[in-house]
Amino acid sequence: MTETGLSRRDFVQTAVGASAFASLPAEAPALQAKPRLAFVGLMNGHCWRVLQNVTGVKIQPSQRLGGPATQLEWGDFSEVEFVGVAESEPILVQEARKYQPDFDYVDDYRELVEDKKPQIVWSFVETSRHLEIVEYLAPRGIHVIFEKPLATSLDDARSIRDLARKHGIQVMTNFQMAWWPTNQEVKRQADAGAVGKVWRLHGIVGHRGPRKPTSASGKLAFDWITDPVRNGGGALMDFGCYNVAWALWFKGRPRSVFAQANHLRRELYQVESNSTMVLSYEDGVAILEGSWSLPHNFQELRVFGAEGSLCMTRAGVELRKGLYGVPEPVRPTPVAHERSNPVTYIVDRIRRGVPDDNITAVDMNVGVIEILDAAKESIRTGRSILL
Repeated sequence: MTETGLSRRDFVQTAVGASAFASLPAEAPALQAKPRLAFVGLMNGHCWRVLQNVTGVKIQPSQRLGGPATQLEWGDFSEVEFVGVAESEPILVQEARKYQPDFDYVDDYRELVEDKKPQIVWSFVETSRHLEIVEYLAPRGIHVIFEKPLATSLDDARSIRDLARKHGIQVMTNFQMAWWPTNQEVKRQADAGAVGKVWRLHGIVGHRGPRKPTSASGKLAFDWITDPVRNGGGALMDFGCYNVAWALWFKGRPRSVFAQANHLRRELYQVESNSTMVLSYEDGVAILEGSWSLPHNFQELRVFGAEGSLCMTRAGVELRKGLYGVPEPVRPTPVAHERSNPVTYIVDRIRRGVPDDNITAVDMNVGVIEILDAAKESIRTGRSILL
C-alpha cells in the first residue's frame, strides 16, 4: 500500500501514467438523437460562464455574480436539450434567471431527475458533494460532468470511480485547459519528440484569489471555496489539481511527493493561499505551483526535454531548441469538434462507447486526488511522502 492508502494494483486501475485513462464503462447507456442535459447546483462560479454559452446572454459586470463578464468560450451546445436547473439557494436561482427565465428551476435535484429524466448532468455543487451526486445518479445510468477537482479526498474519488464502473457511466472532471488548442498541441509536440525525452515540468496556475464578498450571493461563493471541508483546502486544491493533471499526463505517477504551503492571507482565508509541490520521478521532476496570491491571472506549463523546451499558455505554444535557440511559435492544430468543449466530448464518448482519453478521465483524476492527498500529508508532516 502507498502512504495515501492506494495499492500499486489499484493505481494501475486508476492513473498509471501519461497514456492510461478511464476504463470503458461496462454499459454505456444509449443516447437519444438530442440528449437531455440538466444542471445540478449553481454554487461553483464556473456555472455562470457555462450559462453564457448555453443562452448566448452575456451579463455585464454590474449585473452578475462572481466578477466581470467572461467571453463565450466553447461555442454553442445546440446538440443537447437543456431540461432544467436544480438549486435550493434562492439568490443563485435569481441570478440564473437573468440568463434564462424560462428554464425549469427546482429546489431538489432528485425531483428534477425524476421529472425530466436527463441523460447527462453537469453539476456545479461544492466539491465535497460530488460523491453524493454520483451515488444518486449512477444507479439511474446518468452520466456526470463535474468542475475540477474530482473530490476532496482519495476515499471519495475512489468511490466515485467504483460507482462509475459498476453502473457503466462516464464521470468527467472539467478542466478549462482541456479544450484549449494550445494545451492539446503541447502534448502533441512532446509525444512527437520535439524536445526529446521529457524529464522536467514546471507548472504555475493562479490569480489574486477569491475576493472578500460584498453581497449575499458573493458570500455564498466565497464561503465554500475557502472552506477546508467543502473545498478540501485552498489554493492547493483549487489550482494544484491543474498542475497535477499535467504531471500525470506527461510523466505519469511519481515516486514521491513533497509539498509546502503559505498562509499569506490569514486575515481573509482559513486555508492556504499558496502551495508548491515537487513530484519526484526516477527520471525527472515536476515543480508545481498553485496560488491565490499572484498579481494577475497565470496559467503556464513548461516542458523540458534533453533537446529543448516547450512553453504553453492559453495564448500560444513556443518551442526552443539548442543552447542558444530562439523561441519559435508553434501553430496549434485545429481542434476537432468533438474535443472542443465538455458537452460535445462526453456525448461523443458515450455515443461511440469509447473511454475518456483526456485529462478529464475519471481514472486520471483519482490519480490527481491521490497526489493532492499526499501533498496534504507532506504539508502536515514536513516530509516527503513515498508512493
